[in-house]
Amino acid sequence: MARESLSLQAMTQRAISEVGAVFSHIKDEASERMCAEILRARRIACYGVGREGLMMRALAMRLMHLGLDVHVVGDMTTAPIGQGDLLLVSAGPGTFSTVLALLGVAREAGARTMVVTAQTSGAAPRSADVVIHLPAQTMADDGGASAGLLPMGSLYEAVQLLFFDLVTILLREQMGQSSDQMRARHTNLE
Repeated sequence: MARESLSLQAMTQRAISEVGAVFSHIKDEASERMCAEILRARRIACYGVGREGLMMRALAMRLMHLGLDVHVVGDMTTAPIGQGDLLLVSAGPGTFSTVLALLGVAREAGARTMVVTAQTSGAAPRSADVVIHLPAQTMADDGGASAGLLPMGSLYEAVQLLFFDLVTILLREQMGQSSDQMRARHTNLE
């Protein structure tokens, strides 16, 4: 990369362009399917590793703001899941050992499973009931000449954050809620 292209403004424009390019390949059916699965779930458990885990926590927070019964796997207050529930996990590169283990536990308990991923041929999406495809660079394909500006899996994670907030807006509309109702559920313990 040439020195002059390392300015903050140039990098910003390139990063925004890369995020936009990913969104141009995401079909409306992905958000519609995600909304339908979330709305039909009695309880939702979210999980991801590393920075993907942070994006899943951000999604869980927004779902809580909508008044849904949502938990983050690993928190000591996470309720058990079973029939009528949804395990919603992220596996950008297609597989993580912990994700595969949790999918097995959820399936055995009778819960539905949803995997958000960039690599639909991976072991995790192949074993899920629902796959949400966000076709962005992850650590599985971040090398070589085709690598984007953002390092490792950052493009996927940025797309996740934006996609999840857009899904939240769609859910809010489908649930007939207002921004004020969501805001009223925001913690006051900060």
